[in-house]
Amino acid sequence: MPEKQDKAKIAEWREELPLIPLRNMVVFPQMIVPLFIGRSKSVKALEETLSKEKVVVFVSQKNEEVEEPGPKDLCTIGTLSEVVQMLTLPDGTTKVLVEGICRVKIEKYVAEAPYFRVMISRIPEPDEVSPETEVLVRNVIKQFEEYVKLNRRIPPETLMSIVNVENPGRLADLISSYLSLKVEEKQGILEALTAEKRLKKLTEIMEKEIEVLNVEKKLQGKVRKQIEKVQKEYYLKEKLRAIQEELGEEEGESEPEIAEYKKKIADAKLPAVVKEKADKELERLTQMPPMAAEASVIRTYLDWLVELPWKKKTKSKLDINEVERILNAEHFGLEKVKERILEYFAVLQLTGKMGGTILCLVGPPGVGKTSVARSIASAMGRKFTRVAMGGVRDEAEVRGHRRTYVGSMPGRIIQSIHKAGVNNPVFLLDEIDKLGTDYRGDPAAALLEVLDPEMNREFSDHYLELEFDLSDVFFITTANTRDPIPRPLQDRMEVIEMSGYTEEEKLGIAKGYLIPREMEKHGLKPDRVELKEEAVLTIIREYTREAGVRNLEREIGTVLRKIATKIVKEKSQQKFVVTKASLQDYLGAVRYHFGLAEEADQVGTATGLVWTEVGGDIIPVEVTTMAGRGALTLTGQLGDVMQESAKAAMSFVRSRAKSLGLDENFYRKFDVHIHVPEGAVPKDGPSAGITIATALVSALTGLPVRKDVAMTGEVTLRGKVLPIGGLKEKLLGARRAGIKNVIIPKENKPDLDEIKKEIPSDLNIVLAKEMEEVLAIALVGKLKPGKELDNRPYRYLPGDQPPQLYA
Repeated sequence: MPEKQDKAKIAEWREELPLIPLRNMVVFPQMIVPLFIGRSKSVKALEETLSKEKVVVFVSQKNEEVEEPGPKDLCTIGTLSEVVQMLTLPDGTTKVLVEGICRVKIEKYVAEAPYFRVMISRIPEPDEVSPETEVLVRNVIKQFEEYVKLNRRIPPETLMSIVNVENPGRLADLISSYLSLKVEEKQGILEALTAEKRLKKLTEIMEKEIEVLNVEKKLQGKVRKQIEKVQKEYYLKEKLRAIQEELGEEEGESEPEIAEYKKKIADAKLPAVVKEKADKELERLTQMPPMAAEASVIRTYLDWLVELPWKKKTKSKLDINEVERILNAEHFGLEKVKERILEYFAVLQLTGKMGGTILCLVGPPGVGKTSVARSIASAMGRKFTRVAMGGVRDEAEVRGHRRTYVGSMPGRIIQSIHKAGVNNPVFLLDEIDKLGTDYRGDPAAALLEVLDPEMNREFSDHYLELEFDLSDVFFITTANTRDPIPRPLQDRMEVIEMSGYTEEEKLGIAKGYLIPREMEKHGLKPDRVELKEEAVLTIIREYTREAGVRNLEREIGTVLRKIATKIVKEKSQQKFVVTKASLQDYLGAVRYHFGLAEEADQVGTATGLVWTEVGGDIIPVEVTTMAGRGALTLTGQLGDVMQESAKAAMSFVRSRAKSLGLDENFYRKFDVHIHVPEGAVPKDGPSAGITIATALVSALTGLPVRKDVAMTGEVTLRGKVLPIGGLKEKLLGARRAGIKNVIIPKENKPDLDEIKKEIPSDLNIVLAKEMEEVLAIALVGKLKPGKELDNRPYRYLPGDQPPQLYA
């Protein structure tokens, strides 16, 4: 402590002094504190101080993360301190020993560079002691004694130094320096300018700290007792094991759990590699305390090893006639799918091997993909298991979690095999096109090993850390579309397209499957309820619009529920006959209007065919012209491909302006607006070119487009009609919309020949190779003179002569 004459000298020092900001630290008056100074501004301030008075102001930062604090980042109350000793360390940091003198208030900042200089006013320490202050002093000392007993990091000798302090304010500062407090709490005590305020704040803080230390002590006591219990059990077991060895008994036989696991391993008839792994893990378990955390992990792992069907199989039935009977009994139509499945079974019956083929059933919702997989399992006499892959984003969902993670478990593949109980089930990976990808890995890439016949013989799950043979599993996958499935994954599967059903097929499915099943489900018998064929057909046409039959089944269920309600409420014994006329009483107003074709021939409006995930549909394309300067406007949420189709169609029309009877500079006089309606549904796909081109020619020439004609195909700048995909769905969509005449690309003739049995005979199809052929069929009337066509359509509309495009 400085002498009296030193204090008098300090009192004469001027009040403009250097300032050093402190991070995560508060200096109290009368305290000797070691500090590490690293910032360049602070080092300069320290050098300035040592060259003169050796006094400096220390102030805490409000936010310790600020590297270069300004005046706004610093507290207004600090501590005037004397630098007692300074030492420069090898890393450039300066270590100083400082002694706090008194509290000061920062009046203003005189300079901020090269270091802070401030004007300060000293805050005097009051000497008066009130009775309330004396009570607070006694209470604080009592609390500190309790704190020291609970906190072993503070030596008991500290209490002696506390008791001898007479000044209450000095006492509060001293105790605060010993406590492990946050900077905000210490700064709060520093800013309390009276002893009474400091002691009150200190009382509140110490009360919380003592409560926390009591809880911590209680928890430590519990942990210590638990550890002592485990150590005691371990000691007794080791002693028992030593006694058993002396008596010649087998190790661990007295423990029921270990004996039970040994029996399970022996009864499971595991492969040699798996048995060796199980024995090794069991040996680890016997040497481990029962309450150890890892013991639970080993028990779970052993349960998986002994319960997995490593060698358990289901004997497959290979009667191809029985397979055909089951498929025909459970599914209407789907001839191509049935044919491919029968081929698979024929090869399986001849070779006795799976052949390594993975079937992928692709089609819209509700066409029966999952039920076909169940029928295959039933026909083979095998167990059936299913995993929904929709929304799976984590690779560990497929491969499993490593046993280092808490709560780790095998992946979905091994879990499903375990659930099936055999190693050769029919395994359905549903909605494989809905797989996701994120930072946790790519589950589609993990499936490559599962679905590759050359790799899945040695499928490795991260949890098992053993190879599991999946070669006898009959994998079937389903998807709504092929595009989202990664190419490497598609390459490992044989894709079978399951298109939408025709109206005749839906009617057959309803009569043969849906109605009997729904009647049984609703407790109705055929002698009480009858659905006329015309009523079912009306439900198909006017109450559903789908490629499959899922909504059809729901609507039939709705009708039967209302009938069941009437039977129960009215206790009626009459037979309910549902006809077309009475259908609205059960299902309400018609939802979809059958036959959405135009009611009359329209100028500038052509009907196109599109493919959607729920089947084919028609879409109108509207074109209108206005006086202008050749601007082309595209609206209707057209995707990039359809926008390019529209521009290509416009270029085609401009290049053929003369042969179409148009002024070669027509585009300079008109603005053209192409619009594809149907609300806000985004539209994209390379199949609208000829539709847009036909609507353009119609709008520019004034010739109407036939109301009963729809078309699909892409157009080139030279007028060639390019092939499209999804032909069957588009043709069924045209039929569903009431259109009887369809123009398709000539290059799609092989696709047409393949599906002709599934297309209604009353749908007239024209094959076109050139755009001129499309215009000859679609437009009503003749264009102005030009050269005659060289190419003719493959198939003409009934009653028409071969088209003459020009008069």
